[in-house]
Amino acid sequence: MDFKEIEKKAMELIPAECKLTKVEAEGLDVVIYLKDLHAFYANDQLIRKLAGALRKRVLIRADPSALKPPEESLIAIREIVPADAGVSEVRFTPEFGEVMIEALKPGLVVGKGGGTLKAIVERTGWAPQVQRQPTMASSTVKGVRASLQKEAGTRKKFLQNLGKKICGPILKSDYVKVTALGGFQEVGRSCALVETPHSRILIDCGINPETFEPTKAYPYLSAMKLELDKIDAVVLTHAHLDHCGFVPYLFAYGYDGPVYCTPPTRDLMVLLQMDYINLAARQKEGAAPYGVKDIQKQLAHTICFDYGEVMDITPEVKLTFYNAGHILGSAQVHLHIGDGLHNLVFTGDIKYGFTRLTDQAATQFPRLESLFMESTYGGHNDIMPSRFDTEKRLTELVKSVISRKGRVLIPVFSVGRSQELMMVMEEFAARNPDLNFPVYIDGMVLEASAIHTAYPEYLRHNIQRRVLSNDSPFESKIFVPAKGERKDIVEGDPCVILAPSGMMTGGPVLDYFRMMAEDEKNALFFVGYQSSLSVGRKIQRGLKEIPVMGDDGRSNSIKINMEVDTVEGFSGHSDRNQLMHFAKAIRPSPQRIFTLHGDENKCEDLARSISRQFNVECRAPMDLDSIRLK
Repeated sequence: MDFKEIEKKAMELIPAECKLTKVEAEGLDVVIYLKDLHAFYANDQLIRKLAGALRKRVLIRADPSALKPPEESLIAIREIVPADAGVSEVRFTPEFGEVMIEALKPGLVVGKGGGTLKAIVERTGWAPQVQRQPTMASSTVKGVRASLQKEAGTRKKFLQNLGKKICGPILKSDYVKVTALGGFQEVGRSCALVETPHSRILIDCGINPETFEPTKAYPYLSAMKLELDKIDAVVLTHAHLDHCGFVPYLFAYGYDGPVYCTPPTRDLMVLLQMDYINLAARQKEGAAPYGVKDIQKQLAHTICFDYGEVMDITPEVKLTFYNAGHILGSAQVHLHIGDGLHNLVFTGDIKYGFTRLTDQAATQFPRLESLFMESTYGGHNDIMPSRFDTEKRLTELVKSVISRKGRVLIPVFSVGRSQELMMVMEEFAARNPDLNFPVYIDGMVLEASAIHTAYPEYLRHNIQRRVLSNDSPFESKIFVPAKGERKDIVEGDPCVILAPSGMMTGGPVLDYFRMMAEDEKNALFFVGYQSSLSVGRKIQRGLKEIPVMGDDGRSNSIKINMEVDTVEGFSGHSDRNQLMHFAKAIRPSPQRIFTLHGDENKCEDLARSISRQFNVECRAPMDLDSIRLK
């Protein structure tokens, strides 16, 4: 439905007494401006009729002339919202006619059946947008929200232009093809181009965190001679750098379109991209290929929505996110192309099994012909132990080290595995009060955990309940932020240290490792994937002496006397059995499956097994392969 049709239908459905002044396409939404909101809300069914008829997400706003002054509106909001809601900040955004209300208990701001929100609208005219205040202070969440308000004028223009494009005339396509631009038969720099005669969509745009060498670190955008201003959308599965780390580069070199993801992915990717800039600046290879301004522009162009919402992102393509179970906000991408021309799913990274943090990956889709699935642990022998056995083994190892007065160093990824381990350590400490040891949290782990508390609805129900009850597992007394000198921690009492990076390619973990490696009482336990070129993989293989780059840029040789062990089973990726079960559980069954995001042999092994066991076409494309799906 083009915009003229949308405008015409809206005018037909809106009663005259509502005093309709304007209809706008704004990004993915249709915005209807009225002078009399009381008349509109008197009819409870009107908003449903509009959404059903327009087949769009509909926003109702007061005409700017009907908005009460912010000072007067703030007094009204304070009177309407219960004090128990814990409102921490109220911010007015005139460009959108919205008022952002941040609170510890957003449910009380919404009210029963949305009654409190309705009262705010009718009394002030401002459209309330409720945001959850993290239970832990988060500079990232605060910065993201402040930046979005600061750039409201720019964002408004961008969304209006985008809305016109999305509501443009529908053109019929006769083919769909996917081109592999990174992350096929490899792990890192994930990127794929979905193309029709009228739409170009990038699924993920990541980097290879192991290297800063351009030919290996970044997707093959230049090889395709891809014109960035011709891309219609970038869709992100999740916030890890191998999936989102190259997106600001697009904005640095001419891309001006939208980035689609879930709300937690938006905040986490900003956190990780900013850290990447800082890390790159310390490397001898030089700076990152983009700067802070490019991340800010990316943020102003980011559009978020939740699992299950169906959104038009071009006139012919509908996008829906489904839970991937990998990290907070991770999503599988479902694209419905044309009027039933083709349906495909990119799983991104998935966990089809138990974790303490999130529910397992979804397997039910409305329609599906082509499935692109990850294969990180797709090899025949990539079988992980159960989570019960995994947690038992880790806690027994930790207990052994603490009992001998040693210290445990665990390299972690700041997002996902860190929070899993924090919950394991919290429970273990509660069951063993006699050990009485602290768990030091270093690097971005604390900040990433704070972001988790801003989005409890994306967590498992029991964790969600704890966060909402002001009993967040990430705020247990056992956890101690690593402030001051790290040397004091290493030379202090027995403890556990969680420090990034997870593959020991940089970050605080290397600082601890340099100070702890030669003491045989200490231990280094790996709990996550170690890529082939990483420092972590070299230590895993048994090297007893390893060169590590110091802060001064010099390489120092370190002897490894500390205990080194690997505890399999904590990964946010599915193992071989889980991947096979996932492929079997997908409904409807896809006509063809493509494996990616894994070493060459793992992608091919999984593809052969799926093809043989489920009698379905399955293969492992390489980078730069183009696949016609329709």
